[in-house]
Amino acid sequence: MDESQVAQIIENQVLTVVKAVEDKIDEEIAALDRLDLDDLDALRERRLQQMKRMAEKRNKWISLGHGEYSEIGEKEFFAAVKASERVVCHFYRQNWPCQVMDKHMAILAKQHMETRFIKVHAEKSPFLTEKLRIVVLPTLALVKNAKVDDYVVGFDELGGTDDFTTEMLEERLAKAKVIFLEGEASRQANTSAVKRNVRQSESSNLSDSD
Repeated sequence: MDESQVAQIIENQVLTVVKAVEDKIDEEIAALDRLDLDDLDALRERRLQQMKRMAEKRNKWISLGHGEYSEIGEKEFFAAVKASERVVCHFYRQNWPCQVMDKHMAILAKQHMETRFIKVHAEKSPFLTEKLRIVVLPTLALVKNAKVDDYVVGFDELGGTDDFTTEMLEERLAKAKVIFLEGEASRQANTSAVKRNVRQSESSNLSDSD
């Protein structure tokens, strides 16, 4: 097969794809043209209701401390994970690796309103660290529906160095479904759990007592 024949085949394939895209666009335009005023009013009302629900949800998240990265005590931890559906908790102490994690957590807290980002001083919270088997610092406990679903321990999953990017951590948290990279509609649909490197045989039930 010579070059001219190859070029002709490629050109035909491109034209086929372009035609399919044009046909799809034409269908969507025709569908819009068929909408009457009642249909448009219904679409507008549905959109307004979606926006209203989202605003209410954001207000609730803000009231629970979402949108900022805050430090809480051991006793406050249980109330926090019961109040919010998704929580990322950084168990830390005063050292450089934990300071690196702090930087990324503060950025992600502002970008992911759907999740609460908190930190707990591990050495001041012996009951909690023992209950959740926190050994290496920093450790992120990824909590969903009041249960620890996953852990990010140290930097091993983030390239093994302290110069990992915020996007790397974001992707790791998204894989665990504790944050979402898509819109609110997708967040509502994403209910399945993804578990990696869980260092417990079962998820811990975070109640105030054993």
